[in-house]
Amino acid sequence: MSRWLASACLAAVLVACDAGTAADDGTRVVATTSVLGDVVSRVVGDDAELTVLMGPGVDPHEFAPSARQVAAIRSADLVVANGLRLEEGLIEALTAAAEEGTSVLELAPAVDPIPYGAAPHDHDHDHDHDHDGDDPHFYMDPIRVTAAVELIAAELERLDPTVAWSERADAYVEELEALDREIAELLSPIPPERRKLVTNHDALGYFADRYDFEVVATVIPGGSTLGEPSAADLSALVELIAEEGIPAIFAETTAPAALAEAVAAELGEGVEVRTLYTGSLGAPGSGADTYVGMMRTNAATIADALGS
Repeated sequence: MSRWLASACLAAVLVACDAGTAADDGTRVVATTSVLGDVVSRVVGDDAELTVLMGPGVDPHEFAPSARQVAAIRSADLVVANGLRLEEGLIEALTAAAEEGTSVLELAPAVDPIPYGAAPHDHDHDHDHDHDGDDPHFYMDPIRVTAAVELIAAELERLDPTVAWSERADAYVEELEALDREIAELLSPIPPERRKLVTNHDALGYFADRYDFEVVATVIPGGSTLGEPSAADLSALVELIAEEGIPAIFAETTAPAALAEAVAAELGEGVEVRTLYTGSLGAPGSGADTYVGMMRTNAATIADALGS
C-alpha cells in the first residue's frame, strides 16, 4: 500500500495540491460516482459534508452534471473522482475546479492501472479488444480500492489534520481485505476451463486480473457503454460463445441488456443473461447498495452462473 501511495504522489494524481485548508463550517467533499461515494463515506464519517453526484443506477460514462452540481464541485475542498475518462461528462468541470484551487483527487491513475486488454483475453478471435489507454474500472478489484482509501485519507489529513481520518480508513481497509478473501472463496468452485467472461462492455478487466478469469469478449466494443457493435461484431460474438461453450453473458444494471439478450436468444437455452453491478451501486435493499455489497453480489452471481 505504501508503494502505491508514494507512486501516486509522484504521478501527480492530486491536482491543485496547494489548495487551502478546510472551510470553517467543515470540510466539503464531493465524490463523483455512487461507488466512490460509498467508499469516501466510510472514510469521512460525520466529519465532512459529503455530496455524491451520481445516484444508484447512473452510468458514469453517460453522466452530465447540472449547473448546481458544477457549483458544488467548484466550492468543494476536495473532489474525489475516478479519472481515466470514466466520467467523461465531468472532465471540463473537474479541470476548471482544479485550476481554481480545488483539490481534485483522481484515483484510477494512482492505483497501478492496467491497460485495456492487460487482463487475460483470448487473442485468437476476431472479437479482440483493440482500444487504447488505461482501464478506469479499478474499483472492480478490492485491493486496489484499499490503496484508494489510503489516498483519500491522506488528502483529508492534509486538508484537516485535526480529524483522525486514517483510523476509519484503516478499519475499512481491513474490511476490504476480508472482502477480497471472501470473493476468492466464493469463486473457488469455478474450474479453470469455465473462468471465461463475456460482458456487456469491458468493465471486468481488473476483476479478471485479480481472480484469474479470462475476458473472452464484450457485447459493446471498448471500455465505454457508449459504443455500438456492428452486425458483423454480434455475429462473430455468437460464433465465439458457441465455440467456447460459455454458459452466460453478463449484462449491467447501468445499460440496456437488449443486445446481450439478443445474442443469448440466438444461441438458445444453453446461454443465459445475468446482470452485474459495474458502474453504479444498486438501489437500497438490493444487496448491492454499498461497495462491499456490490462486489459480494457480483461474485455470487458469477459463481452461480459459471460454477459447474
